[in-house]
Amino acid sequence: MSLLTQVTLGCGPAIYSTEFNTISSENPDDIEAIKSNFLMKKLGLRDSAELTDAIRSVLEVYGRGEPLKYRAVVYYMLTKYFGKESHYQ
Repeated sequence: MSLLTQVTLGCGPAIYSTEFNTISSENPDDIEAIKSNFLMKKLGLRDSAELTDAIRSVLEVYGRGEPLKYRAVVYYMLTKYFGKESHYQ
């Protein structure tokens, strides 16, 4: 729970915006934004096909039934996926 809290705080005040707090798993622009703005800039990962695969995998685990997914939860899941928990300590 602590990591989820830290990831949510890391999203900043924009997380309270209805426009920013969710992502669409069907929108390629949202996928690209997660890749470039979170995985590469925030977590410091290098651009590769693995990043897109990881995003798709996390979104699949999150569930197909809900097209809009909470950004903080997706970021949390990606942080765990790549073992980058130390980034938030």
